[in-house]
Amino acid sequence: MTEQKQQTAGRRGRRGRRVVTNISLSLDGRYAAPDNPQDMSWVMPYAHSDVARDHLTSLWESATTALLGRVNAEGFLGFWPTVIGMEGADPRDEAFAKWLVDTDKVVLSSSLREAPWERTTIVDKPTAEAVEDLQASEGGDILVLSSAGVIKALLAADKVDRLALTVFPLFLGGGPRLFEDGLPAGKWALVSQRAGEHGTLALVYDRLR
Repeated sequence: MTEQKQQTAGRRGRRGRRVVTNISLSLDGRYAAPDNPQDMSWVMPYAHSDVARDHLTSLWESATTALLGRVNAEGFLGFWPTVIGMEGADPRDEAFAKWLVDTDKVVLSSSLREAPWERTTIVDKPTAEAVEDLQASEGGDILVLSSAGVIKALLAADKVDRLALTVFPLFLGGGPRLFEDGLPAGKWALVSQRAGEHGTLALVYDRLR
């Protein structure tokens, strides 16, 4: 067993299932534009690159649960199923769409009472507590998909085991930041890095405990 696999096995043995978070950031550290947080048009020129697609594939292939906030669930689960069978769709996009439809999904929400999506559970409890419940169950990685509020809560509670970032080469000049003051101090190990088209950079860090 390699050193990296030993570290991963040890971490899972201590903490249960691995929590993996993935989000896109601007070069000035923003995850949303200042004037319209729902407008992700700034992402689109870069999200269709090979490095971005391969980055996402490397994350979902080992995951058996998708964890999302309500807003991101509505966006992801409203769009991605339409990619299946779409003419001209990239095979990596279609594979992710099929995984998202077929995998177990947990949506954190205090307003939804019933899930309008298949294989989806609505959970109304603090983010860290919900993740602890998932870690106590059987399965592969728990993948948090671009839900900034969920990721920020998990970072604040030091619950993230793998931090995946796709950095796009532009400044948004304002808007919310992912990393806020007051996060728990700690070290991270860079486990993969790749630069691609249009200056896109895919980074994956593991939390050292």
